[in-house]
Parts: sequence; structure tokens; C-alpha cells
Amino acid sequence: MKNKTIGIFGGGQLGRMMAQAALPLNLDCTFFEASTDCPSAVLGQVFSSQDPQGLEQFIASADVFSLEFENTPLADVDLLMQSKAIHPPRQALAIAQNRLSEKTLFNALAIPVAPFRAVDSLETLKQAVTELGLPIVLKTATGGYDGKGQFVLREAEQIDQAWQELGPAKSLIAESFVKFSREVSIIAVRGQNGDVKTWPLAENHHHHGILSHSIIPAPNSAEFLPVAQDYITRLLNHLNYIGVLTLELFVTEQGLYANEMAPRVHNSGHWSIEGAVCSQFENHVRAVAGLPLGSTEVVRPSVMVNIIGQHPKTEDVLALNGAHLHLYNKTERAGRKLGHITLMPVNSDELSNLCRQLAKILPEPLALTQDMNI
Repeated sequence: MKNKTIGIFGGGQLGRMMAQAALPLNLDCTFFEASTDCPSAVLGQVFSSQDPQGLEQFIASADVFSLEFENTPLADVDLLMQSKAIHPPRQALAIAQNRLSEKTLFNALAIPVAPFRAVDSLETLKQAVTELGLPIVLKTATGGYDGKGQFVLREAEQIDQAWQELGPAKSLIAESFVKFSREVSIIAVRGQNGDVKTWPLAENHHHHGILSHSIIPAPNSAEFLPVAQDYITRLLNHLNYIGVLTLELFVTEQGLYANEMAPRVHNSGHWSIEGAVCSQFENHVRAVAGLPLGSTEVVRPSVMVNIIGQHPKTEDVLALNGAHLHLYNKTERAGRKLGHITLMPVNSDELSNLCRQLAKILPEPLALTQDMNI
């Protein structure tokens, strides 16, 4: 019997980790990526998006398809869907590519979001400021990630500057600034039979707009977990979703507010490779391939730390008890995610101390030395 092959749009670290999870299940992977020398290249054939025949060859290479990046071109997906299936569904991808569509869906499903307005001119930006009040966050409706494509507008005098920086995008969204105590995310998976499983909430911390580390389970989150599970299950079922979906949330005095969703495996779920019975990557490929889902039970509390910009010394990281190192085969560059480290010592009481040890050996300073109440 021929092994099933999964075609993945994108060949970065997420595609790499999906393919690593597929290997023990005798599932092969191919990739569609601009560069054939991408992080996933060691795990399967890469078809170049720069090659005029690359997309057609990629479509012919696999039985079923998925993706690692929500900005996968819809035109490519449309061509694929003439003959093959893709998970997650096109509708989820299209909605996630447009923040206005995304917030509108959240409203329709009674998932709380900050008040927002569509902005397509300097005049509608001024109107949004009048209606929403300040501060507001102005974002491009499409594109932008890791803090890019947005402007926090705190004073009326900044209106012209905000429009000059983002206005050429034309389609913008203005959101009321949410007063939140922390950001959390919930990751869930839905199988082809409609089975839904969720991992615990992760508490996420950022450094210069990029996720620096996640704490799992999020401290003091028991009261929020059922609510987050309900919200993400509404999305999964409404979209008839197959695969892993992530919902980023703000913790406020009024409860949880949705920030955005990601129709893919997510950085805040990397801990699950060692920290859960079945990782987000394995459960995603299981769902895409039509296999039963695995348990999302936590093995023990963990902290996942991104390696950003510059590599630490491998021997220093591996000398830490309970540290699991994952490198993505990427060259160093400021702001680039080069790998991650999951900390999960046998004695979970040592986790805070282990974070402090790690902070001393990371080239890029992160706020790991604070008391995280783990």
C-alpha cells in the first residue's frame, strides 16, 4: 500500500516540524516554497514557487494538502482545489487573511472582540478616532505579522503620521485599544470525523513584537480555559475545519477578548512536541491524513523559548537539565526565529530557576528572569 503524501504550502520551520511528525506515521511530505534550500528541504522534495511549472508539479506530488502560513495565495489554493483537497478549508484561510473579515466572523459567533471600524481614507480614520476614542490600534487589513503592519495611535496629533505609514495599504482596520493583563492562546485540532481536542492555554510574552516565550499551562487560567475552548470550538465547527487552529486572546477585566486566529500550527504550541502526549504537529498531520486524533494531555508544565536573531551555544543549552533544543537550519539575522527551546525538568518546581539559567546564555535578552508564578 502506497504511503500517503501530504503537500505543504511553505517550507519554513512549521513545515519542517509537521514533516518530522509525519515520518513515524509513514506519511511523506512535499513542499512549495520560493527557495529549494529551505528548512524543510531535508525532509522532502521542494517545488519552487519561482518555477513556472512548480505549482502544477507540487499539486501532482501529493494526495492531500495543508499549509504553514496563512498568507498562502488563494489563487494557488483555487488551482489545487480543482483536483485535490486542502486542510484547513479555503474559507478559513480567506478569513484569516483579512482582519476585517476575521473580526466580523468573531462578532457573528458571539466571540467578544474590541470595537473596530474599517478605514480606507484619512477621513474614515478621523471618524474612527471620534467613534472609538483613543488610544486605537491601526492595522493593515491584510498582511503583517510579528508586530508589522500596525500603528498604536495614542494622540490625535498622530493621525496624519499613522495614515502616512499605513495608508497606502488602503484597506485598514482601527481597533479600540484593549486594556489587558496578559495575552494567551488556545490551540485546538478537529478531525475529519468532527472530533475536537484542545491543548491548555499558553501565556505568551513578546519581545519587540515577536513571541519570545510561552508558559504552559498559563498560570491561574483554570477559569478561562472552558471559555476559550468554547470559542475555538465554535470556530472549528462553523468552518467545518480540519486540522489545527489557533486563537489568540486577551485577558481583560471583562473576560477573554479574541485578538486573531491562525489557521495552522502555531509558535505558542511548539512546547507540545515534548510537553504533550500528542503534539500539535502530529495531531495536525493525523487530521489532514484522516487518522484518529491523539491525546492532548500535558506531560508536565513547560516553558517554550524562541531563539531570535542569534544562536546560543548548543552545548550551553543542552547542559541545562530538562532543556530540549530545536534548531531550524536558518542563518542568523536580526529578528529571525532560528529555533526554540522547551524547558520541562522532571521536577516542575525547578522550572523558574531553569528559566533564569537559560536567560543568562541567550544572546538576545528576554524577560525570563521575572517571577512567572509557575
